[in-house]
Amino acid sequence: MSKKPLRLPAPAKLNLMLRVVGRKPDGYHLLQTVFQFIDLCDWIELTPRQDNQVRLSSPLPGVPEESDLTVRAAKLLRQTVGNDHLGVQITVEKNLPMGGGLGGGSSDAATMLLGLNAIWDLGLSVDELATLGLQLGADVPVFVHGWSAWGEGVGEKLTPLPNLPEPWYVVLNPPCHVATGAIFSSQELTRDNKSITIADFVAGNQVNDCLPVVVKAYPEIGNAMKDLGRYAITPKLTGTGSCVFGAFEGEAEAQNAALGLSSEWSAFVAKGMNRSPTHGVLESA
Repeated sequence: MSKKPLRLPAPAKLNLMLRVVGRKPDGYHLLQTVFQFIDLCDWIELTPRQDNQVRLSSPLPGVPEESDLTVRAAKLLRQTVGNDHLGVQITVEKNLPMGGGLGGGSSDAATMLLGLNAIWDLGLSVDELATLGLQLGADVPVFVHGWSAWGEGVGEKLTPLPNLPEPWYVVLNPPCHVATGAIFSSQELTRDNKSITIADFVAGNQVNDCLPVVVKAYPEIGNAMKDLGRYAITPKLTGTGSCVFGAFEGEAEAQNAALGLSSEWSAFVAKGMNRSPTHGVLESA
């Protein structure tokens, strides 16, 4: 087992498309989506402990340490390999907005699984880690696998899409927190949309079926999309929001657009990435 700290990026994701195509007997929705990473990241530092404890240096306000996804990921991994003597000190530098649809919690959990597999010398495969990750959240597997991907099922059935364009994005975070459960339980959400293919997506079929329900419930998201639409051809909502984004060919164009937007939005510029930077760091370590 390594004794050195390991510092890893935990990137955000965007949903470039989101379709709701059915519902399972357990109430979960059947989706089609496309995930792509961006270079906005949380950072997680893992330091092995010799006292068998899993501890979080700075718990999030209002989130008990034992409920934090990073702690849950570490304990799940430890339980899976049957070794309660493995310990780690977790330090999280949180940069991704919570509740924005950028996958911050899922990315942090996936980064924990990948990082601890390395420093604890567990030797689990990426597929094994992704299966574990699904117990923590539907978006965790895509971060574990680390490729932009077409997702089906609840988002866990993944087909890598390593050759997507990697534009620059302007991402806006409106001042609201979308209740994902309320969106998916809304009577106004259409749940039997027609399934499409990857070729349909590439040809431009890139709608988000949750968008009408989200904008009706949170008008500020619609206002943010309208503002971004002055610069981007087709602004989109990621997941169920609240973040919206637009694509640009170059960094300078994206930066200029961000500067021209209303100051009521929190805006940032990020590069699209088809390979997760988490994997890049682990592969070079």
